[in-house]
Amino acid sequence: MDRTRREAMKLGAAALAGIGTIGIMPWRARAAGDAYATDGGEIGIHPVAHASLVMTTPGPVIYVDPVGDPSAYADFPDADVILITHQHGDHYAPETLAALAAHNGARLIVNPAVMEMLPADLKTRATAVANGETADAAGIPLRAIPAYNTTEGRLQYHPKGRDNGYVLEIDGKTVYIAGDTEDIPEMRALTGIDIAFVPFNLPYTMTEEQAASAVAEFRPAVVYPYHYRDSDLDKFETALKAAADGVEVVRGPWY
Repeated sequence: MDRTRREAMKLGAAALAGIGTIGIMPWRARAAGDAYATDGGEIGIHPVAHASLVMTTPGPVIYVDPVGDPSAYADFPDADVILITHQHGDHYAPETLAALAAHNGARLIVNPAVMEMLPADLKTRATAVANGETADAAGIPLRAIPAYNTTEGRLQYHPKGRDNGYVLEIDGKTVYIAGDTEDIPEMRALTGIDIAFVPFNLPYTMTEEQAASAVAEFRPAVVYPYHYRDSDLDKFETALKAAADGVEVVRGPWY
């Protein structure tokens, strides 16, 4: 069975039954990405590197936190919307943004701190969205979710109220992009998430155990660990399996 049909059946079964077992997908690089059926077509998930990804949808093409050489995006469709979670250099690179946005006149959705940093030409095509606010991402409803540190000694990296995660409603599927955060109450309170991107690495975000505990509480159908350089994926998966069932862990080619 191809991945598209398998994932569609798995997501549907999870929604109807609310039960299942944790699945661990082997690491593999696929040029076509991973496909998930929606009411109107497919969501394609394409990891690029670290915290950067491309989502193709039945509507707009969405880039998330693109950084580095723009040629890394040459094999993907041009962006219609570019989401930026915060200003750190592994998430925000104005030179990369300028090159990628120029191809298709892409709109930018950013947190207010990044809005203040954007070059004038990019600022004209950007919308600032603060924690708790909503926006239209080329026809896709979007909500900004807080992303911040809570542990003493890490608070300076992502102060509360500055940075964003995003929840997107795409043709009957709900996608959560956490950004750089710890296992905050706002994450744990999420419901109905079909696909989640959750970080863990120290000192900037959280431990594998924190991430697993949060994922076990909000229970997405599928979770992609990302932004996990120098962390232990096996530890995350083991902790999640011990805490909850019904969540599939997908390892993407981020590194």
